[in-house]
Amino acid sequence: MSKRPMFSEKAPPFSGNAQPPQRVPASTFTQVLVDNLGQAEGGYTFLREDGREQFVSWSELSREALRRGRRLLQGGWRKGERIALVIPDEQEFVFTFLGAVAVGVVPVPLYPPTGFGAFEAYCEGAAAILRTAGAGGLVLPRSLVDRLDPLFRAVDGLPAVVAEELFTEPEPEPLVGRTPRPEVILPDDVMFVQFTSGSTAAPKGVQVTHANVLANCAAIISALRLERGRDRGVSWLPMYHDMGLIGFVLAPLIVRCPVSFLPTLRFAFAPGRWLEAVSRHRATVTFAPNFALSLAVEHTPPGELQRLDLSCLRVVGCGAEPNHPETLRSFAAHFAAAGLRPGTVVPCYGMAEATLAMSFCEIGVPLAPDVIQQEPYHASGLALPVPAAGPAQAVATAGGQIAFVPCGRPIAGHRLLIVDDEGNPLPERHIGEVVFHGPSVAAGYQGNAEATRRSFTAHGLRTGDCGYLADGTLYVTGRKKDLLIVNGRNHDPQSVEWAAVEAAGLRQGSAVAFTRPGPATEEVVVVAELRGGDATAVARQIRRHIQTELSLPVGEVLLVKPGELPKTSSGKVKRSAARQRYLQGRWRALPSELKTHPYPLDEEQP
Repeated sequence: MSKRPMFSEKAPPFSGNAQPPQRVPASTFTQVLVDNLGQAEGGYTFLREDGREQFVSWSELSREALRRGRRLLQGGWRKGERIALVIPDEQEFVFTFLGAVAVGVVPVPLYPPTGFGAFEAYCEGAAAILRTAGAGGLVLPRSLVDRLDPLFRAVDGLPAVVAEELFTEPEPEPLVGRTPRPEVILPDDVMFVQFTSGSTAAPKGVQVTHANVLANCAAIISALRLERGRDRGVSWLPMYHDMGLIGFVLAPLIVRCPVSFLPTLRFAFAPGRWLEAVSRHRATVTFAPNFALSLAVEHTPPGELQRLDLSCLRVVGCGAEPNHPETLRSFAAHFAAAGLRPGTVVPCYGMAEATLAMSFCEIGVPLAPDVIQQEPYHASGLALPVPAAGPAQAVATAGGQIAFVPCGRPIAGHRLLIVDDEGNPLPERHIGEVVFHGPSVAAGYQGNAEATRRSFTAHGLRTGDCGYLADGTLYVTGRKKDLLIVNGRNHDPQSVEWAAVEAAGLRQGSAVAFTRPGPATEEVVVVAELRGGDATAVARQIRRHIQTELSLPVGEVLLVKPGELPKTSSGKVKRSAARQRYLQGRWRALPSELKTHPYPLDEEQP
């Protein structure tokens, strides 16, 4: 197998004997790759399952990406064509993704199959994505070809592009006219298509341009104060999602901050490995969703903290799902014994439609949730602060109070505002829809003009999230589509889900709340995964706790086996899918589950 580089570091790719252009700020990501040729100091380290570590310098990464780009051109691919990627290996994914970007072919990352339990559902979802994307082919390793045969049969005419055959077999001798010259890539060209997680609706393909990526990466670098020579990242986040891809693959390439990549499945099976890698590689920056912080605490007993040295960390970013105040507080307190400094946990907010990041909290400032009065929040959509909240700030809800974790201020060069249903700006501490404006807002949805018109407006991106501003800081309260409206009052589902989890000591992310039609008003239903214990007693605990803490009657508590809740590829609960399954009577409840009724507690017999 030839390992001969296709492009030397002394001559730019695709240009014969022309001299390298003068260095100017990159306007496309292709230029970033070219600019990194010759940069041998620093790069990516890929941590293997067997303990080996594979280092790839910035220069080697660019050379391999540009080589793969040329192989795509030789294979008949052209600028603007969509090519889907199902590549589990992190290093191979990075090489192939950047290879497509280098020549203007538009990659569409898909998550790989992880188990046989939901394989049919995986194929259905992947087939829908491939059709929506208009993918002209699917790149995958040889090891997945037979397994994904049902997917190829579901999408008529979809060719399999076997990575080993296209990229690692000997290259043909470059002859004049044999390899097409790449077309000019412009800042407004689509760089890749990122499909949304699908937590509230079917996944939509967000068209992210080169200009979007460069603007968002610049804002991330500024907000996190990333410095070449000082900072280093560790990430286990999936690269087929925006936080792992943009936050830890693309932004570090621009600032040339080294990153060590832990396989996502290694974290899934052993969450403690994440912070072990941070300690060993002396990382200064790492990110994770709320549930991962909870798992890290659960899987790192106090006796093992002495093996970790987390004093190197400047930033533990937390986003991708609603942040629970107690989870963040518990993480910071637990790992303080391992050297984690106050103010290191940094909540943030973002979404694929904004490329990635929209806001960050200030680094080095300890967490301070906003504690508001429950009654005006539910009844009037007002976030009125609780005077002298004190210790109540440590909990998510407490007798007439609700606490929300701040999401910070908008990234540089962008604006956030809160609007009502007609799009009119609202004053501070009024609940409305979050709107984001700036150069990071993506170009729209692939093949969905109506959804693009609704979300990508002249006044900014309508995020579909509810929230409020207080002293310029954003607080996100939940998804607009997921609101529970009971007796004319609004309740965000994550507060109900958190209360259910707290009541029974369940794992974060193991409960979902939605409503069903009732005789007089909508009724709340909670479905939770139970790993052990008395189902009847647990259901009763959940109902009592929710009513006590939120003053919210629960129509039914249904307990199911672990793994029953429908979730996205990033681990978010699909509330709309869960509700549909419930209404269709498709849940298989555990024996002796308690079906509750929307009556006051004093009317219920023990």
